[in-house]
Amino acid sequence: MKVAVFSTEPYDHDFLDAANAATNANHELIFHQTRLEPKTTTLAAGCSAICVFINDDVGSETLKILANQGVRLVVLRSTGFNNVDMETAAEVDIKVVRVSVYSPYSVAEFVVGMIQMLNRKFYKAYNRVRDDNFSLNGLLGFDLHGCTVGIVGTGKIGIIVAQIMHGFGCHLLGYDLYPNPKFTKIGDAGYVDLPGLLGNSDIISLHCPLTPENHHLINAKTIAQMKPGVMLINTSRGQLIDTKAAIEGIKSGVIGYFGIDVYEQEENILFKDLSDSIIQDDTFQLLKSFPNVLITSHQAFFTREALHDIATTTIHNITDFEQGNPLRNEVKPPEKVTANA
Repeated sequence: MKVAVFSTEPYDHDFLDAANAATNANHELIFHQTRLEPKTTTLAAGCSAICVFINDDVGSETLKILANQGVRLVVLRSTGFNNVDMETAAEVDIKVVRVSVYSPYSVAEFVVGMIQMLNRKFYKAYNRVRDDNFSLNGLLGFDLHGCTVGIVGTGKIGIIVAQIMHGFGCHLLGYDLYPNPKFTKIGDAGYVDLPGLLGNSDIISLHCPLTPENHHLINAKTIAQMKPGVMLINTSRGQLIDTKAAIEGIKSGVIGYFGIDVYEQEENILFKDLSDSIIQDDTFQLLKSFPNVLITSHQAFFTREALHDIATTTIHNITDFEQGNPLRNEVKPPEKVTANA
């Protein structure tokens, strides 16, 4: 099958080509570094499928153009699919598949790294020593042992974060619309409502998909419910946090540490080398200026194991569609609720 692959980097070429060869799929993969949006859909001309990443625009306009070009499959190299207009995809008869599972350890271990980086200020210590400054002033941290960690979303990644933090001797609180029985088997872990988690956690880590219901889950109101000095970590989706509200929370001292691997408007910034550019996003620039903020470029997933899993599943998804097999990782459009007659 001929597939236009968007938003690619050299590592995407390497892992997808390896998976394509290992499975003897022989798909024709045409790689584009360009982000998919309506004006770049011409790059998919002659292709039956497109393969996209988290910041590609797979909205209504894009899908309608692609359908007219003969595209019948959208293949996501991600778990989340909030960038796809599922209703339009159904209307134009385009199937959508995703990577439902990849190494959850990649993200979970990264979360713990962010917690330790913010707490023990490794970045400051590293830069000081390189400048022959061996003072400890300003590097004071705290013991994780005995802290309460609140985990919002207790799926595969959230469970592993809980297991690791339990190993540090932390108390665990969870919030999830669909409780996971594995969570309450970890130490003293227990479920509470969201205000209860926010008000009693020293560290809060977000591990939930983005839905219309939880857009800006962290906002001025929920930040006001948090313990003063809380550490807030987000490696899920940027739109879970109202960035401007988070900035006010940092200024007031309610948020004492802020670590994000994702950002609301990241499609214009992350995954790019902008070192010779003037970044026009004033909110992002202000956020970077705080000494208690750690921002990384959506790299939590970025391990050999995770990229292997993503590439292998992506190739299998394409092959299943080409051969008419059941689409094991298909994303279904939302069901429409109709009023009773």
